[in-house]
Amino acid sequence: MAEGLKIEIVSPERLLLSETVHSVTVPGTEGYFTVMNDHAPFMTTLRPGFITVTRTGGQADIYFVRGGFADVSPDGLTILAEESVPFSEFDHADLQAQIQAAQEELTRAESPEDRTYAQDVVSGLLNLAVEAQQINGAHVH
Repeated sequence: MAEGLKIEIVSPERLLLSETVHSVTVPGTEGYFTVMNDHAPFMTTLRPGFITVTRTGGQADIYFVRGGFADVSPDGLTILAEESVPFSEFDHADLQAQIQAAQEELTRAESPEDRTYAQDVVSGLLNLAVEAQQINGAHVH
């Protein structure tokens, strides 16, 4: 294998990225993790978040991913995403609409289980909004 990590980000619509890079930081369901060349093989699920792809020269590109799977193998890292776009195409207005809808669903939740689930959804969306603001360099309240 060439020096570096082979990364592929695949969504149902397209192959978003396929190249050799220095490292990739990925939003796993158990937390963010970073993969570099010769990483031990494993597979995990992804939560909505931002993938940071760092090239050999240090330049970083960011991609949004809405769930899916990450497979680290001797051949590299493959991201099979439910949805993925470059950060420049990330729809901030749609995220705000999702937060509003989730908050309304939380106020309508009747059972403790429904409230817990709705609160988890709201919390996840709010965390995603904070991450997006930090990437944009915006001031986070």
